[in-house]
Amino acid sequence: RKKVMVEFTDPNPFKEFHIGHLYSNIVGEALAKLFESSGAIVQRVNYQGDVGMHVAKAIWGILQKKDEFDALESKDIGDRIEFMGQAYAAGATAFEDSEEAKKEITELNTKIFTLDESIKDVYEKGRAWSLEYFEEIYARLGTKFDNYYFESQIAKIGQDLVKEGLKKGVFEKSKGAIIFPGEKHGLHSRVFINSKGLPTYEAKELGLAPTKYKDFKYDTSVIVTGNEIVEYFKVLIAALKEMNPEVGEKTQHVAHGMVRMPEGKMSSRTGNVVSAEGLLDLVKDTAMKRMESSDIPEKDRGEVAESVSLSAVKYSLLKVSLGKDIIFDIEKSLSVEGDSGPYLQYTYVRCASILRDAGKIVSSVKYSEFSREEFMLLRLLYRFPEVVLEAREKLSPHMISTYAFDLAQTYNNFYHTNPVLQADNEEQKQFRLLLTYSVAQVLNSSMTLLGIRSLERM
Repeated sequence: RKKVMVEFTDPNPFKEFHIGHLYSNIVGEALAKLFESSGAIVQRVNYQGDVGMHVAKAIWGILQKKDEFDALESKDIGDRIEFMGQAYAAGATAFEDSEEAKKEITELNTKIFTLDESIKDVYEKGRAWSLEYFEEIYARLGTKFDNYYFESQIAKIGQDLVKEGLKKGVFEKSKGAIIFPGEKHGLHSRVFINSKGLPTYEAKELGLAPTKYKDFKYDTSVIVTGNEIVEYFKVLIAALKEMNPEVGEKTQHVAHGMVRMPEGKMSSRTGNVVSAEGLLDLVKDTAMKRMESSDIPEKDRGEVAESVSLSAVKYSLLKVSLGKDIIFDIEKSLSVEGDSGPYLQYTYVRCASILRDAGKIVSSVKYSEFSREEFMLLRLLYRFPEVVLEAREKLSPHMISTYAFDLAQTYNNFYHTNPVLQADNEEQKQFRLLLTYSVAQVLNSSMTLLGIRSLERM
């Protein structure tokens, strides 16, 4: 009954929801499910950057094509998001290439922070479109957040905390800015309030922690992000422990690796972004093509392909231990013969088919003459609660993936050498049916922890 808050996904309005956000969502949801499986009361929360230089760059890009932006009112959400992604890319490029644009964007950043009337309408409209778009993706992934936090909401809180910390000697002045002297803690120094008096990401995060704790007095707070900001979080948590030891000690950062497509790393600055939705659609289209010769009714293929594509993506990201980078391979992710989500689903379908054909199954049977394959399955099945406990303690969802794959592979080996419905006698048949039922149950539980849906047919 301990309270655990898991913060994950954290996309920024005015930017595309890319594969990194997708990875964070899948990891965070798996961790939340692991905590819940151990009896914890879990709150899923999402922290989103609705102010800052990325918003200023996007709005600068939007203002260059204001008429096009206004015309988007009558377009669907996909067109709106595509336009804003292009606007951000244009602003990011201009910021690097033009001193004049850089000055304009810097001024916009201040106006956004104070919600100046001159940009209020564009800002609020773009922010609302982004949040609407994000909700569609969360629904598709099966995540429902309990609370949302925004930089605009947290900025003043963080700013005040830093000023309070400056008086206490936790922070120091440096070149017109206020910094946390990380070197005193074996880390590096970071700016928390810049020379213009505006709070940085660091200050906002500092204000976020006590705000979350006030809303939900957790025993543990887990923050899931990519591993490119590991050092950032070391400094942040050190500063938090100085300012609020109780909350700081309860806070834990979990970092996952980067996801790359075979052609290389993503870049939102250049606009060369592989969006989460684009990846999911691509995998789904590939699954649909593979189903053209299947006996699944055409009206059901879209739903099955969606489930299979989600399992392919989620399993591919969760089967690797957190922290390691991943090159996502669509073909391998959809394989029903390898280490993949669809392979787990396919094994469950096989079990479900056998159980349907068997009709009635007895609730217990005396049986002791185990084959090697039966014995290996029994040894795997009883370990499931231990694996879940260890995965939760180590915050390692990949342990569930590994276990589920071992179980599926072991069952399929059993299936090919141990006839179930054509067993030698009724006692053996009933035992193997119960074994099949147990495998289906545990596979289903494993997939649930990974956010993968079981299918009866595929």
